[in-house]
Amino acid sequence: MWIELKRIYKMGWQSFSRDGGTVIANIFILVLTICLITSIFLLRGVSQFIISKIEEKVDVSVYLKEEIPEPEILNLKEELSQMTEVKSVKYVSKEEALEEFIKRHKDDPVLMKSLEEIGTNPFLASLNIQAAASAQYETIVAFLTEPDFENLIEKVDYYQRKPVIDRIFSITNSMENVGFLLSIFLILVSFLIVLNTIRLAIYNLREEIEIQRLVGASNWFIRGPFLVQGIIAGFIAAIISLFIFTLSCWILSPKIEFLFSDLNIWKYFTQNIFIVILIQLATGIGLGVISSTIAIKKYLEV
Repeated sequence: MWIELKRIYKMGWQSFSRDGGTVIANIFILVLTICLITSIFLLRGVSQFIISKIEEKVDVSVYLKEEIPEPEILNLKEELSQMTEVKSVKYVSKEEALEEFIKRHKDDPVLMKSLEEIGTNPFLASLNIQAAASAQYETIVAFLTEPDFENLIEKVDYYQRKPVIDRIFSITNSMENVGFLLSIFLILVSFLIVLNTIRLAIYNLREEIEIQRLVGASNWFIRGPFLVQGIIAGFIAAIISLFIFTLSCWILSPKIEFLFSDLNIWKYFTQNIFIVILIQLATGIGLGVISSTIAIKKYLEV
């Protein structure tokens, strides 16, 4: 058993070393495929980051009446925080609302002049609510419009924002669906390219395979060297791909973070380095073995 395995490995390695041009072509295709699948994984993380940032901008504001003391507002905030439909609740006091308005419109002399003429703080305290999903805003608003809160709440701006909220969540859902379908399509295309490349390499050795069949070699013995070649090519391709992505993420991360603050590709890559290595090894070796098995099958049929 061990002697046969040793012979299979030796024949596979010799064939791998001998077929220089074909081997390089196989490794090149595998590297492209591994890079593509790794890119899908990383882009999925980036898209989830972008989607979460978009969804963070979506909220509903509940404006409280002028005379309501802060402890009652904080009690309402606590009640909302305990709802499963609520993702987060932020309390904005009258003073904070005024500061934010001044900060945002400090370069607008007309608005600043109007604020000075009013002489008092015209803003109301508010609670900014983010729901876990767009459909859950209806439930939250229904809760806030109960009679118990009539004396607390001045206005809920949900219905003014509803078209925008629905549109944003529709876009993010479409992004996720399109990303998933595109990933499946690219993986299938990659597999077909690898399969055809390896099939071509095996076709060039068809006479050698026929001779082995004539002398009584088993299917396992004939298939073994090609599987060894697939494993070696896949492993080398995975190492090359890991080097490419490590270097690329390290170089591009500062530039991407400059464009999208808080989006650190290098940090995301290093945090998921073991998953990336597993994906690359599984893709390289798996594609090499599976493609070799399928490609040689027709030559093993009696």
